[in-house]
Amino acid sequence: MTAKSVIVAAAELRNELAGPRPPVLLDVRWQLGGPDQRPAYEAGHLPGAVYVDLDRELAGPPGAGGRHPLPDPEAFGEAMRRAGVRADGPVVVYDGGLGWAAARAWWLLRWTGHPNVRVLDGGLAAWTAAGGAVTADRVTSVEGDFKPTPGAVGLLDADAAALRARAGVLLDARAGERYRGEVEPIDPVGGHIPGALSAPTTENVGPDGRFLPADVLRTRFEALGASEGTAVGVYCGSGVSGAHEVLALEVSGIESDLYAGSWSEWSGDPARPVATGPDPQ
Repeated sequence: MTAKSVIVAAAELRNELAGPRPPVLLDVRWQLGGPDQRPAYEAGHLPGAVYVDLDRELAGPPGAGGRHPLPDPEAFGEAMRRAGVRADGPVVVYDGGLGWAAARAWWLLRWTGHPNVRVLDGGLAAWTAAGGAVTADRVTSVEGDFKPTPGAVGLLDADAAALRARAGVLLDARAGERYRGEVEPIDPVGGHIPGALSAPTTENVGPDGRFLPADVLRTRFEALGASEGTAVGVYCGSGVSGAHEVLALEVSGIESDLYAGSWSEWSGDPARPVATGPDPQ
């Protein structure tokens, strides 16, 4: 899979939207612990974009499986069909610019078998910076026909993530201070999965929120031991920013699996070991 097939530049998207087979647009703006982003969507979005609520449509109820467990596949499929997603039609997802929420939608569609979904590189900020128009017009989508078939890409549970850290490469996409256990603002305990390597997802993008060049990303990941032919896994706090790291790995040409439950699931079980400090252990 090439970078071109998983991300799309704003200028390229403008051309596609004016073409004969425009992609379905999903607006997945979201803030961790922040206010509902629907009002921001209603105030201005890409023409034709449909709002998708991450907490309600891209995740199941929080609990033992973490803060953002995977949604029920059928419920997810219903949400995607309401948004106009078709099995044979292209989809482009975007958010406010951070890229985490858009990557979550991208990963879920990939995991459930959609063959043609990409993320707008740099999100809404990149779109407007390139002169793209926004509108407050109400969008009425045509019902889609996408039916999810889970399992199209790799998914890890807690046990598989622990094994990946020992028999492959497991990347922790959270901020370094959370990996080291110096602070933990959200989950029960700080630290990381023993054997995991710190690889903050924020280091995959430039100041404008767009991905670094593929060769730069590849050099970064290879320095961490992640390369073609190596079993690579990724986790984060709750499976959102981790999806963005999976996307960055794809941009670089490296496949990886997501531990969707991530640290929120792992740290919720006191029987699971926790490592702290800068070393994987």
